[in-house]
Amino acid sequence: KTNALVGKQVGDIVEGDAVGLPGYKLKITGGSDTSGFPIRPDVHGSGKRKVLIRGRPGLRPKRRGIARRRTVRGREITADLSQINIRIEEKGSTPLEELVMKAA
Repeated sequence: KTNALVGKQVGDIVEGDAVGLPGYKLKITGGSDTSGFPIRPDVHGSGKRKVLIRGRPGLRPKRRGIARRRTVRGREITADLSQINIRIEEKGSTPLEELVMKAA
């Protein structure tokens, strides 16, 4: 099911048919790869990069003003991601509970 999302980017709105939710519109909000590196929406491309970041995702500063160089992934969805976070933007005609129970 994730192959339908390959090539999309964080922030894109996709049809729910791609993941088995017909009639729903979903927004890609983030994710992480198989090594656990988070996807950052402000990093272009799909590869890993060491970038200087000041906050989430990828860094939880203990106090204000902290910046660290961390390895993160770009915002493009690829096949080597282990988790993709999505949010429902528009509901479909069928309740979500029925669609989830049908898939399980």
